[in-house]
Amino acid sequence: MFWRLSHRHRGSQHEDLALAFLKRQGLTLVQRNYAWKGGEIDLIMLDKTTLVFIEVRYRKNATFGAATESLTKSKQRKLINTAKHFLLTQAKHNPACRFDLLAITGQTSSEQIDWLKNIIQLDY
Repeated sequence: MFWRLSHRHRGSQHEDLALAFLKRQGLTLVQRNYAWKGGEIDLIMLDKTTLVFIEVRYRKNATFGAATESLTKSKQRKLINTAKHFLLTQAKHNPACRFDLLAITGQTSSEQIDWLKNIIQLDY
């Protein structure tokens, strides 16, 4: 149980770091941790008029693969289904959308942030 709480706490810290980074890039927060039975999206933000679904991935180091490589096909399907659910239930209109990955690698004092835009195509 302790590990689980610690893991969630670390995840939240990295989402905070990602959120601050993206705000500095000019994006506006729409919703954080949007969840339903089919999955969760870490951050939903607006980049001008584009709705951006953002997955935040963290790796302390690349021993078990880079954070940019950790987005599996299964996780991509969950993100797509969760985004569709969000659009059907929350969006007032049909905005342009994209999926981004924010990969954070390293320790607190030397974290590297890689922002990969438009990593998944959403088919309507």
